[in-house]
Amino acid sequence: MHFSWKGVAVATAMVSLPLMAMAATDAATEAKLKAAIAGAHRAPENASRDAGRHPLETLKAIGLKDDMAVLEITPYGGYWTEILAPVLRDKGRYVAAGGDPAASEGSKKGADAYQAKLSKDPAVYGKVEVAVLNIKTGKTEPVKPGTMDMVVTFRNIHNWMAQDQAKQMFDIMYASLKPGGILGLEEHRAPTTKEQDPKAASGYVREDFAIKLIESAGFKLVSKSEVNANPKDTKDYPKGVWTLPPNYAEKDVDKAKYTAIGESDRFTLVFLKPK
Repeated sequence: MHFSWKGVAVATAMVSLPLMAMAATDAATEAKLKAAIAGAHRAPENASRDAGRHPLETLKAIGLKDDMAVLEITPYGGYWTEILAPVLRDKGRYVAAGGDPAASEGSKKGADAYQAKLSKDPAVYGKVEVAVLNIKTGKTEPVKPGTMDMVVTFRNIHNWMAQDQAKQMFDIMYASLKPGGILGLEEHRAPTTKEQDPKAASGYVREDFAIKLIESAGFKLVSKSEVNANPKDTKDYPKGVWTLPPNYAEKDVDKAKYTAIGESDRFTLVFLKPK
């Protein structure tokens, strides 16, 4: 049985695809990653989530190297910025692309808070480039098309689906990458026993759905990782994925139960832009 969303045909059973081996993160980059993760520059609220977010394992699964030009899509509060910026500072390039501050008061507030974070520690963040995602033009400005080695984005597909922007976002990522460039991402994983909600209101997205959506933009899936899997996540909460930590959308209701579950079950995928 199949269904479609925005013209993307998706099977209700998981798709079995041949995967290719990805180049491993080298030892020098791994050492920089460990140093950045342990760094005193990190916000305590971000560092406290490392056990649930697995930053070292995630970035190794994606194949990060310290000499890459890396574009992060929607960095929000800068969890990954704290790690990527110092790792890429000397030999690579790190661009953080968020929404247009002129689009809304919320976008401006978020952009201002992110810029304030960068300004507080120029030794760490002085080389971070800030770009704007422009859905209307299909560009990440001022990033030139075909110039990035890697694009990363973390737990954002459901947000784009809610705004009917998912296809446009992956088109932008595809355009920004060099031929042979890497797209690495993670997302809250929905069960395959239910059809995908086009708006992803629960915050969960089916892995097979995400693969078909991303491949419809031209990408080719090359590897999967279970570094962010969590079998304790039952995915049936009254307020969706936000019921789990760190949000605790139910506040103190069953908080101990949700704390014991931990952060969500997530798929981690790596794609290539064909040469």
